[in-house]
Amino acid sequence: MALNTSRSVLSSTCTALRICSGSAPSTAQRLGQTSVRQLSTSAARRTDAVEATTQQQEQQPRPRWSYTPERMKGPGFSINIVKDPSRTIWQNNQDPAKLDAMYNRLLGPKGDRMLPDEIKWLAITHKSFDQGRRGFNTRLAYFGRLIVALETTRHIMVTPASSREFPDEFGREPFRHHALANIDKLNIRQPQHIASKENLRRLAMDVGLLEVIRWKPRMPENLESSGLTVVLNTSLFAIIGAISLQHGAEVAQQVFRDKILRRLGA
Repeated sequence: MALNTSRSVLSSTCTALRICSGSAPSTAQRLGQTSVRQLSTSAARRTDAVEATTQQQEQQPRPRWSYTPERMKGPGFSINIVKDPSRTIWQNNQDPAKLDAMYNRLLGPKGDRMLPDEIKWLAITHKSFDQGRRGFNTRLAYFGRLIVALETTRHIMVTPASSREFPDEFGREPFRHHALANIDKLNIRQPQHIASKENLRRLAMDVGLLEVIRWKPRMPENLESSGLTVVLNTSLFAIIGAISLQHGAEVAQQVFRDKILRRLGA
């Protein structure tokens, strides 16, 4: 009985010693594991910080006007055969301050604040720029053209008619009525006489629109043959259309009357 008790005590003691010797690492091992763990933790922290900074930079959205979307890029080559490589070289404005200065000259002080940045660039971007992949101003220009035609026609109708009258050779007196007083004004003057392509082109050149429009002329050595007048007119119409969509028709009409119509000699 005593012998069995001694054997059980001895076996329990041996088992406890084996467990302690296997689970308790040495001091050198503990120090080594701690140092390795500290170095790996610090390195991981630096890597995480770099990755977080990179992700933050990637998450910051770039302005839509400043780059071509990746999914809209082609395979890296063009199927068009360029006859004259010198005509493919053309630089467009990329400076927002220069664009804001043009808006201030056209719309007056703080004119650059009337439109958001994306719309300011979109209004002066022709469809020939970057193959239209960054957006273009065709639809804005269509809307603005209607506003220009309406306001120019209204200006002609409210302007007092000339008091000069031609005497009738038979001495007849023409019929007069206030409702018919303005009926002949559009026979004398048309909206395209005031807001003509040449007048709008001259205004665009005066405010420096040529230096900021984004387009690709077909012949850089001959801008007029490449359609410069049409491109400048389109940009002016697009600016008016963008103002109307942003602030309403009343503001756009007032801006056109005060900032553009008066400069056209009306």
